[in-house]
Amino acid sequence: MLVGNGYGKSAVRLVTVRRGPEIHELKDVTVAIRLEGDFETAYTEGDNSRVLPTDTMKNTVYALAADHPLEDIESFGLLLTDHFFRDQVASARVELTEHLWDRLHPHAFRRAGGERRTAVVTRTRDGARVTAGIADLVVMKTAKSAFEGFPRDRYTTLAETSDRLLATSVTAEWTYGRLDIPFNDRWSEVRHRLLEVFVDHDSRSVQQTLYAMGAAALETADVEEIRLVMPNIHHIPVDLTRFGLENRNEVFVATSEPYGLIEATLRRG
Repeated sequence: MLVGNGYGKSAVRLVTVRRGPEIHELKDVTVAIRLEGDFETAYTEGDNSRVLPTDTMKNTVYALAADHPLEDIESFGLLLTDHFFRDQVASARVELTEHLWDRLHPHAFRRAGGERRTAVVTRTRDGARVTAGIADLVVMKTAKSAFEGFPRDRYTTLAETSDRLLATSVTAEWTYGRLDIPFNDRWSEVRHRLLEVFVDHDSRSVQQTLYAMGAAALETADVEEIRLVMPNIHHIPVDLTRFGLENRNEVFVATSEPYGLIEATLRRG
């Protein structure tokens, strides 16, 4: 018995260049489309009469991008879900990942590291829902970070510290309460609040800093809920006394694995 189904097109690469008289605007986006609905007979009987080809989905992305200003990925996701929401569709979900570029010149750009802007738009018969986000925002602070007072047992070797490096790769996803909002402004404001708190917060743990960052993000207009994931990118002090040198908390070894993984969801009260 078939108890669920869905299909779509993933990894649709889209780059647009809007050539103004003095400045060019670049967008670099990856799109994934997923439809759920009344497609059971396609699976059980090979009846494709209700199955929109995934190649058509890909072509639709390009065609709609030709006439859409693509000033923000959230609005483009709303356009796509509205287009794909047909009679047999119960849910149309579009995931968009914007690969960010820094401007060097009116018509030249530099890839902005690994940070990505994300959006997920889901449309059902009850309406549409927009979740925006940030992925792979790598940050580090060399002060105002400690980890003390944790329980110890016979397997604990970690030393308490009042002065450590705090590094993480922030992934954040937040949900808007309305759709008629300036998505670029809201995204920039949430990003600014997250970074501002990361810099200024006197951290007793990654958990405490994550909570403070999320609480600040919820102060942004129209943001109803936010989920943050912050792996602890460990930097272990090197014991220089083995070489007859003084430990001044200045030399570290960076480790990628294993790592602590801290996450939480905050919602407006």
